[in-house]
Amino acid sequence: MLDPATLFRAIFLIALALSIAVQLWLARRQVRHVTAHRGRVPAYFEDRISLAAHQKAADYTIARTRFTIADTVLDTVVLLALTLGGGIAALAAWTGSLALSALWQDVALIVAVMLIAGAVTLPLAWYRTFVIEQRFGFNRMTFRLWLIDLIKAALVGAALGIPLVTLVLWLMARAGSLWWLYAWLAWVAFQVMVLALYPTVIAPLFNKFEPLTDSGVKARVEQLLARCGFAAKGFFVMDGSKRSSHGNAYFTGFGAARRIVFFDTLLARLQPEEVEAVLAHELGHFKLRHVLKRTAWFALGSLALLALLGWLIDQPWFYAGLGVPLAAPRYGVALVLFLLALPVFTFLALPVGSLYSRRHEFEADAYAAQNASGGALVQALVKLYEDNANTLTPDPLHSAFYDSHPPAATRIARLQLLAA
Repeated sequence: MLDPATLFRAIFLIALALSIAVQLWLARRQVRHVTAHRGRVPAYFEDRISLAAHQKAADYTIARTRFTIADTVLDTVVLLALTLGGGIAALAAWTGSLALSALWQDVALIVAVMLIAGAVTLPLAWYRTFVIEQRFGFNRMTFRLWLIDLIKAALVGAALGIPLVTLVLWLMARAGSLWWLYAWLAWVAFQVMVLALYPTVIAPLFNKFEPLTDSGVKARVEQLLARCGFAAKGFFVMDGSKRSSHGNAYFTGFGAARRIVFFDTLLARLQPEEVEAVLAHELGHFKLRHVLKRTAWFALGSLALLALLGWLIDQPWFYAGLGVPLAAPRYGVALVLFLLALPVFTFLALPVGSLYSRRHEFEADAYAAQNASGGALVQALVKLYEDNANTLTPDPLHSAFYDSHPPAATRIARLQLLAA
């Protein structure tokens, strides 16, 4: 009979192999399906999107999908190197030899793992921006700006993440058997804090936000918010064109600090009634409590996972099975191993989250059709599909597994029925 550590290692490897096989199989399906439909625009879109635009979207989708294959392979190599390859064990031994308290040794371990993982994947991040996005005309960043963004993101992540990690590790060591409950409360408070800081502190570090000056758009937006009984602190335009030609709009903040943000690329492309329809869709997510529901599910899931970690932390087979045999539990090692292994075991649950998200998108579309113009939303979506090079012909199974938004044809067909 296998000992618990060997058994857990075998289960981990089987789950990893299964997740990789499914990812590569789905990627291959996506490439083959998009390629097969590249030569003809779907019937509904024939008079709205040119064949050249359709083929650009197909080629962009294929390029990104092939990129995800390389990303998946690299992530797997890094995961195995850190776990069964002895990477975490070596880092644990090194940080354990530092003249620091146990708490700061664990903080150093986590920071070291994050730096190594980030450095290994950095070339792919560069390739995504300066090869794929550049090839299809979306990238507008210089290497200098990309590097500055990278440094800023690292500093913000350190400023926010290191105190949180330190607090969680302190609770793991000092708060007794229910540490995971207190850590969960700290995690929820952290999420609320970031949500509050993002609009006014974090986002302005990366982009400029100017008040909306387009009187036609502003009037429609104000009327929409009045009809829907929604209050926002202000309307802002973000210089998204500084980095990319992709367009978007979103709500941010909460309570009295809620604000509406438009990408300048979106305003340049859409008519005022189309902007209103897109905003009505986003507003639907708030009014239908989609944000609250997703937050609640995420919080409950986090609580369950922390409780699971609270049990695993005292199991010697958990450490040994992932390549780090320890004589006694070490909180930083447990936390790192758990975060590394978790995606392997939860990957096959992705379609459930995608299905839940797509249902919310349909509901938000219906809200927009009721409170603005369904026809205008259709027009806006067609333009956004074209401008963002979103394929109109994704593989159905790949889409069901990954996509948080419904396929273009399905989504527009429902909107047309609502408009009728």
